[in-house]
Amino acid sequence: MSNAKAQLRIKRKKRIRKKISGSAEKPRLSIFRSNKGIYAQVINDVDGKTLIGLSSHSKSETKRAGVELCEKLGETFASKCREKNINTVVFDRNGYVYHGRVKAFADGARKGGLNF
Repeated sequence: MSNAKAQLRIKRKKRIRKKISGSAEKPRLSIFRSNKGIYAQVINDVDGKTLIGLSSHSKSETKRAGVELCEKLGETFASKCREKNINTVVFDRNGYVYHGRVKAFADGARKGGLNF
């Protein structure tokens, strides 16, 4: 990834984070996407604590997290959230375009019963 693309993503990320924040009632669901995997965590920004975390590397047998795997990972993540009585979250796409793997993860989480 070129430095210019990374800088633009960081600018978008800062612009998004100015507007959203997670609380105990409605924590923030943050996504990080790398070339090979996808990582998600639910964060309570008031306390500065990560409540739940999951990555594609812990569940995957494949080398790369594609769209199908991301959707299944979203459903798994939603079930983990429901176990800890988290039903609604604020979605933080972390500066990434809402497309492809990020969208598949979000759709899978909604299908799993998570509201955002």
